[in-house]
Amino acid sequence: MTDFLLSCYQHANIGSDCIALVNLALAGSIGMTLVILACALPQYNLWWPSFVILFYVFSVIPTLIMKRSMQSALFGPSYVDLSIFLTMGFIVSSFGLPIVLERCGIIKLGASILTICGNIVVYLTIFGYFLFLDPDETTYGGMA
Repeated sequence: MTDFLLSCYQHANIGSDCIALVNLALAGSIGMTLVILACALPQYNLWWPSFVILFYVFSVIPTLIMKRSMQSALFGPSYVDLSIFLTMGFIVSSFGLPIVLERCGIIKLGASILTICGNIVVYLTIFGYFLFLDPDETTYGGMA
């Protein structure tokens, strides 16, 4: 692992970006492992918590569309707020799904906790990607 990081730094001359990418990949793997454990452990053995993976994919789509569309004058601040609202809706839904499934008795409490922990790690990874590897000059929500 150390040799890989050293070769990234020496050959590509983008040491901090390469290290950030490796750390984000590790964090994403840990988060997905927690979600898979919530589904696959013998005491749980239900695959309902894996539906949060759809929310992981859908949560970044409004932000990516808005970032691509910011160059045109067609989209204003209200569309930025709409994309933030939709993104937050997907994030809240991914935390709410395991709680609702546990309250209905479909999954057990341990599976719900593992899924929520996986959600935290995956969303921190996505946030880290947008923060470190995909910077932009725009401000969201009219805040400077």
